[in-house]
Amino acid sequence: METNKTFEELLTDLENIVKELEQGNIDLEKSIDKYTEAMKIAKDCSDKLENATGKVNKILTENGMLEDFEISE
Repeated sequence: METNKTFEELLTDLENIVKELEQGNIDLEKSIDKYTEAMKIAKDCSDKLENATGKVNKILTENGMLEDFEISE
């Protein structure tokens, strides 16, 4: 599920689905569909977080190359 939505938009979508499921006003088949959609959104959120973490862990060196950031003690 590739999406151009921001992490925050995906999180809002996920929260809305959870609220719908918690209300219990939808039939079993639709609940399963909503759960499946929620799992796809959760994976997308996880992928975006992983990507952001990777970017944060990189620094720009003097020669313009990206390399892993290491803290020296």
